[in-house]
Amino acid sequence: MKVALIGASGFVGSQVLKEALLRGHWVTAIVRNPQKITTLDAKLTVQKADVRNVEELAVLLKGHDAVISAYNAGWENPNIYEDFIAASKDIQEAVKKAGVSRLLVVGGAGSLEAAPGVQLVDTPQFPAEWKKGALAARDYLNILKNEHELEWTFLSPAINLHPGTRVGVYRIGTDQPVFDAAGKCEISVEDLAVALVDELDNKRFIRKRFTVGY
Repeated sequence: MKVALIGASGFVGSQVLKEALLRGHWVTAIVRNPQKITTLDAKLTVQKADVRNVEELAVLLKGHDAVISAYNAGWENPNIYEDFIAASKDIQEAVKKAGVSRLLVVGGAGSLEAAPGVQLVDTPQFPAEWKKGALAARDYLNILKNEHELEWTFLSPAINLHPGTRVGVYRIGTDQPVFDAAGKCEISVEDLAVALVDELDNKRFIRKRFTVGY
């Protein structure tokens, strides 16, 4: 497939880029700072863009089979909530303007349920430093749920997302975290990328959210 990857130089995006190229997809990496992309591959094109410029972004997205958004407004950004929501909505609009039907979004774990009807981000023990970003991802998921034109998918990582190794094996959940036998909910960023590109290839969660863990 020909895939546009927004945020390809970030923590998650860089691994998605590696995984998509490994699978043989043609990738257009859309980033703010092209110099951060050091990968050399005949199937990779790097484009600089401001995702808030809908018209400019739509031109770059046109002709792709799918768009993956690993956009991050920056965890230290005091306006992370407002910026994430606004940029995500602009990306969504640009995808439609470009005539691309498939949008995959990397979100957060905060909207997963700690108990029936109670999301992790609303529990007292949720880390304060992650809360604004988690609320933004949760609220954007609610916006996506009203999107009926695009074939969207929202991927929530495990609670503990960390650098590691590519195992290529994981378990899938929907609205509840995936815990292992030891009670841990974790996955490497490398295997999160595997799960996302698997979904790109297989289309199991159209207009749905899913999550993964070991």
